Order: sequence, then structure tokens, then C-alpha cells
Amino acid sequence: MNSLQETGIQRHIRGEDVQKDMRMHTKEKPYSCEVCNLFFATSSELKKHVRIHTKKIENESNKPYSCDVCGSSFTQKGNLMTHMRTHTGERPYVCKVCCSSFTNSSNLKIHIRHHTGEKPYSCEICDLSFTSSSYLNRHIQIHTGEKIHSCEKCGSSFTQKGNLLTHMRTHTGEKPYLCKVCSASFRNSSHLKIHMRYHTGEKPYSCEVCGSAFTTSTLLKRHIQTHTGEKPYYCNVCCSSFVTSPELNRHMRFHTGEKPFSCEVCGSAFTIRSHLKNHIRSHTGEKPYSCDVCSTAFARSYSLKRHIRSHKKDKRT
Repeated sequence: MNSLQETGIQRHIRGEDVQKDMRMHTKEKPYSCEVCNLFFATSSELKKHVRIHTKKIENESNKPYSCDVCGSSFTQKGNLMTHMRTHTGERPYVCKVCCSSFTNSSNLKIHIRHHTGEKPYSCEICDLSFTSSSYLNRHIQIHTGEKIHSCEKCGSSFTQKGNLLTHMRTHTGEKPYLCKVCSASFRNSSHLKIHMRYHTGEKPYSCEVCGSAFTTSTLLKRHIQTHTGEKPYYCNVCCSSFVTSPELNRHMRFHTGEKPFSCEVCGSAFTIRSHLKNHIRSHTGEKPYSCDVCSTAFARSYSLKRHIRSHKKDKRT
């Protein structure tokens, strides 16, 4: 056959490739999943996605070992025992380089790759590489946009089952991670880890401008905005700008008139929680702010500041 000639099959394949390329530009996704209604650009992508649902069904029907604490189920007893360590806090596998500890040997193995620099799992789309297959799978979902784990209560969807399980605790109120120092409880282990820093005094995130240190990266980012002057959250009503979204939310209550914080004694309502706390002291008589000069006590910090100015004025006269 002449090299310039095409068979019908070759023309068909070339036509499919052209269609596939066009969908990359048009964002068209004609192939839909009957289970979760996600759409895909090609039939091969859809087939690959459907396998996730079939695998999920197979897994759920074959997990006889359940956790009494959180209800998670497992195919093998050993996996359940490893999982239980997330509740007990036991971490028997220790890194010889930095003394970090882990609940199982595979997590230790992945951790050691951070010391060696080994990243054996590569993304075929963008060539980024990762220390574990789970990190790679999580990354790939950035490209596909898949969120196959949905909450039956509120409809929120997640890329990972673990994130869905954590989210479900906002509905159930379950907080299985307990602080051994003060008995505070948390929905996930990362929140407990951050909380423990308040007891240990650890502040691993430092500002390069002024050296201030913080317990979380979020607090550091918020602090850095005080140096840059950045206020990315804008009020649509009066154009005021704020460093954080909670500050904007508080501000919006002045426009809407919303007062979500109510006094149980007299029913007075307030836009800000701190205002309610100050008000409650008018019922309790509590005066936690004391003057170092004359020991006069006040219910509010600004009352103390105003009082201190009277001492400074006396000194001048």
C-alpha cells in the first residue's frame, strides 16, 4: 500500500485524535458516568473512571474488620490494628535520621524518601514526581477535577475518602482525637497536632521580615499581610477591605444588622462574640483587667487603658 494512502481504520483513528484535540480546546465532555454524573472528554477516560466505582463496591462488600471508635472498616485484621494507632497515638516506627515516628512501616518508608530525595512516582501529564503512589493519585485529581466522594447530608464532594470521613464529623459532632494534656477534642489529627503546639510552645513558622513565629502557616500568612499591607477581602457594600475573611464576615454584620451572639440572662444580642463576653461581665461583676499602679479593676480592657492615662496625666501635673 502506498505510504500516502490511508486505510479506513487509519482515517477513523486520525479522526478520533482530531476530535480529542478539539475537546481539549472546547472543554466539551460528551461522555457521562451513570453513577455520579461526572463528564469526560473521551470514552477511555470514562472507562477508567467507572473502575473507581466498581472497585469501591467490591471493597465495601469485603471489609469484615470494623473500628469501634470511628466505624472505619478493613479487609484485614492487621490493617485495623494499624488504624487503631491513629486513636491510641501509638507510633512504633521511628526514623533514625530525625526521630519522627509513624503508625506503620510503609509511612516510615515514604518519610525516609524525604531525606534521600527519592520520588519514584511520576505524573504522565506534567512530569511532577512524588514520594508515594497516594500523593500521585491525589495530584492527578487536580488534572481530572474528579470528586467522587460525596456527603449524603449536604452534597459536598471530595477527592479523597478520608476528607469525606473528616467532613462527616461536622454533621455527627464526633471528635475522636483527644489532647492528653487538657482533654480538648478534635475532628482530625492535624488539628490536634496544631493544638499541641500551644502546650509545647512550638512555633515552626517564622516571618522572614521581623522574626515573629507562629503555630500554623495560616497565621504566618495572615501576619505577613501586616507587612505588605495586602487586604484581599473586600466589602461589596462600602468597599472596606480586610486581611482575613472572618474579619470581613464580622464587618458584614454591621450592614445586615445580624447579631448572632445572644446573652442568656437578658436576651441582649451582639454582632461580635467579644462584645457578648464584655456584656456578660455586667451580670457576673467580673473585672479581669487590673491597674498595676492602684489595683483598680475593670470589666473592659479599654476602660483600663483610659484609667492608666489619668495616672500619666497626674505625673505631668
